Amino acid sequence: MIRIRQIADFYQFLIYDKYALVVFRIKIKSTFAYSKLKVTITVPGLLVYKMIQITLFILLSIPMVLISRHALHNLQKHGFYRLLCWECIAALLVLNYKYWFRDAFGINQVISWILLFVSAYFVSTGALLLSKSGKPDKNRNDKSLYRFERTSQLVTTGIYKYIRHPLYSSLLLLTWGICLKDVTPLSFILALLSSAFLYLTAVLDEKECVVFFGEKYKEYMNRTKMFVPFIF
Repeated sequence: MIRIRQIADFYQFLIYDKYALVVFRIKIKSTFAYSKLKVTITVPGLLVYKMIQITLFILLSIPMVLISRHALHNLQKHGFYRLLCWECIAALLVLNYKYWFRDAFGINQVISWILLFVSAYFVSTGALLLSKSGKPDKNRNDKSLYRFERTSQLVTTGIYKYIRHPLYSSLLLLTWGICLKDVTPLSFILALLSSAFLYLTAVLDEKECVVFFGEKYKEYMNRTKMFVPFIF
């Protein structure tokens, strides 16, 4: 709803709905009297909220694109598809953040929180082991890799004893954890796309690892799963 009223030599505009309130003033330049002017205009109630969603998505996307810039020009690098996965997760977050604590004890929320907590465990444990045991090599010349990814040693202990990609597993769990906050056709499609991009990310990452580590990594692949221990 938009309402306009005259205050002294200003018009005051109030734009409001259940999501936001915007107030601004425009000075009157004419000498005519407008004291009886009353205007009420109805606008879609979700307009402001949609604009906020778009703004949040752009703000989330900018840093993700910047830190992935070295992989954007090469479709054969896993970083390109990881960025697409991140974009899907950002879109899910923007869509579902207002449902984060809705129906706190509902089955969807319970499962969602379990997935989110396991996701946090996977990413923290996986990143710590990778940086500690992987012995990142500053001389490994591949700008598409982050510094902690430029490992010189194959990590096969801890969580890596069971799955090859705990960091990607955490993103998979995060995807579906956010999706379950409010399952709609759009959020479900975004979760499927994110999962597909994660799978492509892992496949290409493994090809890069085979090139770098050779037969040792192939043997490691034969005795471990990709995302879920003992299952997949």
